[in-house]
Amino acid sequence: MIKIKNFAIALMVVAVFLLAACNNSPAISTTPDTNKETITVTDSVGRAVEVPKKVEKIAALYSFAGYTVCLLGSGNDLVGVPGGLQRDILLVEIFPELANASTPRTGGTINIEELLRIDPDVVLVRKDTVADDREVEKLDKSGLPYIVVDYSTMEEQREAILIIGKAIGKEAEARTFNNYYLDTIDRVSQLVGDIPEGEKVRLYHSENQATRATHESSLAADWTRAAGVINVSVGGDLELVGNDYYASIEQILFWDPEVIIVNESTAYSLITSHPQWSGISAVREGKVYQLPNGISRWGHPGSVETPLALLWTAKTVYPELFTHVEMGEEVQYFYKTFFNMELDDEMIATVLRGGDLREDKQ
Repeated sequence: MIKIKNFAIALMVVAVFLLAACNNSPAISTTPDTNKETITVTDSVGRAVEVPKKVEKIAALYSFAGYTVCLLGSGNDLVGVPGGLQRDILLVEIFPELANASTPRTGGTINIEELLRIDPDVVLVRKDTVADDREVEKLDKSGLPYIVVDYSTMEEQREAILIIGKAIGKEAEARTFNNYYLDTIDRVSQLVGDIPEGEKVRLYHSENQATRATHESSLAADWTRAAGVINVSVGGDLELVGNDYYASIEQILFWDPEVIIVNESTAYSLITSHPQWSGISAVREGKVYQLPNGISRWGHPGSVETPLALLWTAKTVYPELFTHVEMGEEVQYFYKTFFNMELDDEMIATVLRGGDLREDKQ
């Protein structure tokens, strides 16, 4: 009986020591680290958002945000991206990790479980995401800090770049790029600013699809205006389909633009070969041009190469005013300065002719 008693006491003593040891072990917490130092960033819709002062993992849920993160030198911190970025050949060459990044948003819907799995320090979303109450509810419940970025003018795009720069600790880099952006606008303005309204070239800008046109409240309306042209679809009666605006072929024939610029090779092929377009002055005179394609498609609403698109368009339309501008040198400077990528002559030529630097969708 005494032996049994002593054995029981010994077990109790061991249990006490084990319990004490467990209590002294570090606990596994599922709650956010509230001791992290944070900063407050005001986003494009006026929300004050607290984000970690040191951001190491970024989820960019739309293209412009992803391009901007890469532009500012933090591409290797992207753990979540739109699938389109993974098809941009030059971008993935610079940041190979993008090929294996998660794609938590597809078809306009966020996979919140996947977003939580990759656990970013900050999430970058576009305005149409927060226009959907269901998506907002997902983001709010996740507890992840998210920043809304939106723009429809060049000034607002620069502000969006600065917002992202502040959020990811790259404010100085954002300001450097914005200075280049402003300098490019100024260079073009000095040469086209005095062209009388009646002498400006009438231009049609095809965005992705042949009849997808530039709306008056869009980034393209702003940079084509700065290029010294009359964008014929701006102010026109366009059809809204989803988030995009379309003109009819009859409208484009009526506008009869002198120059057409396009973002996509498929649109270029259709416009230059289809009989419906053959009566347009730009087609008859061989003045249909494909915009270049580098890190992204120049002139695309989500591109960070807007300054280059502006300069290229002005030089293409008014070559006599820009004889001193060598676009090859401009391309080399841009990608070396902002993406630390030295392009050879062959690649520069590929970029400028709008070459196939974007993989097809699978």
